[in-house]
Amino acid sequence: MRIYLLGFMGCGKTSLGKRLAQKLEFDFFDIDHAITGNTGLTVPEIFSQYGEEKFREMEKDALRSTATLNNVVVATGGGTPCNQENMDFIKNNGISVYLRMGASSLAHRIVYSKKKRPLLDHLAGEELLAEIEDRLSAREPYYMQADCIVRGESAKPGHIISLIYGEEDDDQQV
Repeated sequence: MRIYLLGFMGCGKTSLGKRLAQKLEFDFFDIDHAITGNTGLTVPEIFSQYGEEKFREMEKDALRSTATLNNVVVATGGGTPCNQENMDFIKNNGISVYLRMGASSLAHRIVYSKKKRPLLDHLAGEELLAEIEDRLSAREPYYMQADCIVRGESAKPGHIISLIYGEEDDDQQV
């Protein structure tokens, strides 16, 4: 089984994905980490040196590499599912879970994150919020194709497991 976590940058795909994988006793695969491991460059360095289009090609290749993995939770990049070819791949190769969050919650997390966000790092305040709202609006039609949709602000591994397997779990949220 492959579980793909989808959502905007800062929604918790990596941190929740690690906890979910541990609880399921699955492996964890982070697309951004796979790309940086293969290139020896950080995501901001890839964007700076090669541009977003090249990064999206690397992202597509990393996504395709998950087809051979079993019992894995995959944290996609925020833009990974945002073309129909990638979204179709995700839908055909596993169960997808969208960690849905509002723009203001995402802005708060991004501002206080230590992680560099090449598409947003040059923005602050209202400009940052407006950019997140615009990007989220463009991306959400893809994200909403996920098999399961959960509130990212309070998502717990047990809740996701119960959605996927149809079981009750002691840390399930409402």
